[in-house]
Amino acid sequence: MARGAELYRQHCAVCHGAELKGETSDGHSRDEEGFLPGPPHDETGHTWHHPDQVLFDITKYGLAEAANLPDYKTRMPAFADMLDDGEIIAIFSFIKSRWPDDIRERHDAMNMRHHVTTADGH
Repeated sequence: MARGAELYRQHCAVCHGAELKGETSDGHSRDEEGFLPGPPHDETGHTWHHPDQVLFDITKYGLAEAANLPDYKTRMPAFADMLDDGEIIAIFSFIKSRWPDDIRERHDAMNMRHHVTTADGH
């Protein structure tokens, strides 16, 4: 957890907040250049609405590539050249450790459904 917390502080907190609260209270309004603010990663955000693999792919490859949205405007870089897979997972472990138990349980259940679905090819 300590390693994930340190990596989060170094690479993520500037946009997603030291307390995982995001850049602004309104994470849905684009700025004057057309970019959305860094969303919260606490229980008020949408991070826990996505399976681990989706979050991993967005972090490693960038949202435009992971979601196949080549023209998507984002300030979030792809971290493939900055963080190894274990470091990305450590950051997610830290983020998840800050979620309430019920959110973690819902996220775990979603991951199980996603794993079964992708293993079946459906």
